[in-house]
Amino acid sequence: MGKPTGFMEYQRELAANREPLERVKDWQEFYNRLPEEKLIKQAARCMDCGTPFCHSGMIINGMASGCPNHNVPSEWNDLVYRGLWQEALKRLLKTNNFPEFTGRVCPALCEGACTAGLVGAPVTIKSIECAIIDRAFAEGWMVPQPPAQRTGKRVAVVGSGPAGLACAAQLNKAGHWVTVFERADRIGGLLMYGIPNMKLDKRIVQRRVDLMAAEGVTFVTNTEVGKDVPAEQLLKEFDAVVLCGGATKPRDLPVEGRSLKGIHFAVEFLGANTKSLLDSNHRDGNFISAAGKDVIVIGGGDTGTDCVGTALRHQCRSVVQLEIMPQLPLQRTPDNPWPQYPRIHKVDYGQQEAAALYGEDPRQYCIMTKRFVGDDQGHVKEVHTVNVEWIKNDQGRFAPREIPGTEKVWPAQLVLLAMGFVGPEDTLLDQLGVERDPSTNVRAEYGKFATNVPGVFAAGDMRRGQSLVIWAINEGRGAARECDRYLMGFTNLP
Repeated sequence: MGKPTGFMEYQRELAANREPLERVKDWQEFYNRLPEEKLIKQAARCMDCGTPFCHSGMIINGMASGCPNHNVPSEWNDLVYRGLWQEALKRLLKTNNFPEFTGRVCPALCEGACTAGLVGAPVTIKSIECAIIDRAFAEGWMVPQPPAQRTGKRVAVVGSGPAGLACAAQLNKAGHWVTVFERADRIGGLLMYGIPNMKLDKRIVQRRVDLMAAEGVTFVTNTEVGKDVPAEQLLKEFDAVVLCGGATKPRDLPVEGRSLKGIHFAVEFLGANTKSLLDSNHRDGNFISAAGKDVIVIGGGDTGTDCVGTALRHQCRSVVQLEIMPQLPLQRTPDNPWPQYPRIHKVDYGQQEAAALYGEDPRQYCIMTKRFVGDDQGHVKEVHTVNVEWIKNDQGRFAPREIPGTEKVWPAQLVLLAMGFVGPEDTLLDQLGVERDPSTNVRAEYGKFATNVPGVFAAGDMRRGQSLVIWAINEGRGAARECDRYLMGFTNLP
């Protein structure tokens, strides 16, 4: 804990982000940070709550509660409060390989389960976590720590997203020779090309990759296993294989006019934008531009928000975000009690920016897309929608019902489909003969992570389906532990 009476003496405080009208002019991170004296006060708010839930990582009635990685904020908050920053770093890194990522992009499940939040405002766990690791890099505390001994075992990790990187980092600590295969030209998976630069600066990702390389991890880019390298070759050349390729099949919208030009999956839009930004600061033009266009984003989650923020930085003419679901409540409902993560309405950075530019939140709720209409050149020009209401069907499940007379036509020269992902791609899994579950994900029991193919493990979105960065790190660590056990007969990995 921090100060016994800290939660009563100090109010929750977060640094104000950069002003929306300023930050939409560039691609730099929009965060600001509190000075040290204020961070110490925020750490002091971590109370002696007796039974903390922040680190529990449980699923309660289908909802997450606490950190899946079992981070222990109460311990490093206390160390920050006492000015013991290096000790706080050591405690943080015991459970989280990449706090510089989660400290930026995690929805902070820990804060949703914070006891202080039961009757007031939760501790600012996420910002303190990020402050610890950012200070560690700034002070030079983060130096390569290669293992003292090598086992001689070789492991291939397929995919370099958060699950793959966490798995590789842990297996390397255990002394195995680890090679990470990535089909893109840069390491990082969704951390590199799925999350925009203003949300996660790619220099932060590359800094961690460089550190891991210095510790002995080998990274191979521009290589798609199952295409450039046969899957069978990995089984012959490595003692074990861990599949961390993600759930990369985007959910489509098969309505009339879907084949028109100007309709793209969000992942295409976001990935090409970041690659062009990193390659040439957009001078090469190798990206899907929203400049001067009316943009429709279909999907109300984080990816949709990232599309909004990116389109605004392209200087689009307008942007609307369509969501088929109703708006979430402003406060917890009785069926969403603490310490579950609160399912409440929030205004994220993209919506803040759109409101600052255009005067209103771009989100429209309970709207179903009926068709796309194109011009004479086969390019989309309109999106036709209808409002829906959610009612229980004969099976007792809620389903959307169209509301007559609510049809609307939206001008659009660019449509971005941000409706999530439906599972992993098939080529590699089919070559390996890996079994699937009913959702088409790799069948591998949580906690064991072993597939039906001996020596082949799976973790992250490829195993559990589309999820959060923190869950991917948790899965990567777990798969590394079980892979180490398979290779050595025992494991010391957490």
